Amino acid sequence: MLFGNASSAVEWLVVGLGNPGQKYANTRHNMGFLTVDLLAEEAGVQLNKVKFKSAYNILRFAGARCLVMKPQTYMNLSGEAVREAAQFYKIPPERVLVIYDDVSLPVGKLRVRPSGSAGGHNGIKNIIAHLGTQDFPRVKIGTGAPGEGGDMIDWVIGVPSQADRKILLETFHRAIEAAACIIEHGCQKAMNDFN
Repeated sequence: MLFGNASSAVEWLVVGLGNPGQKYANTRHNMGFLTVDLLAEEAGVQLNKVKFKSAYNILRFAGARCLVMKPQTYMNLSGEAVREAAQFYKIPPERVLVIYDDVSLPVGKLRVRPSGSAGGHNGIKNIIAHLGTQDFPRVKIGTGAPGEGGDMIDWVIGVPSQADRKILLETFHRAIEAAACIIEHGCQKAMNDFN
């Protein structure tokens, strides 16, 4: 069962990365926000509670009680929000699942990883700094990269084309399935099934 009653202690953090505010709402850098919004919508809840410098809610997802959160700190300070929630609920890093954009992957490609470096992603860099480890699972959503001579900042805070948005919406559904697989069966199975 993907969704259900959310009673008992929080077992996982499911973190979607992005930047708060209407200006960034549908940009490439907000793939994590858009994915967890869809997850919440499918569960019939809204991420409308505010604590841990985040918009969040607690729901049963993939058989576990999960705090699903969108840090409201801006991307490069995401670790502050993640650390606060992880400390409050005593969640170890291996149960902090982060969903975010990756410019090194083609549009719509998913990559599941149990750990690893930030790979130039400022949100992940800050989470690693605040958790004191890079050993936490991730689901990366490919956004592609700008063409030759294109500006990376303009690219990540740009809005994908109509064609890319269609691909990405399907990818958000697959990212949710990958997250569920990580929680239920572990990263290795999720990597086999989704990479």
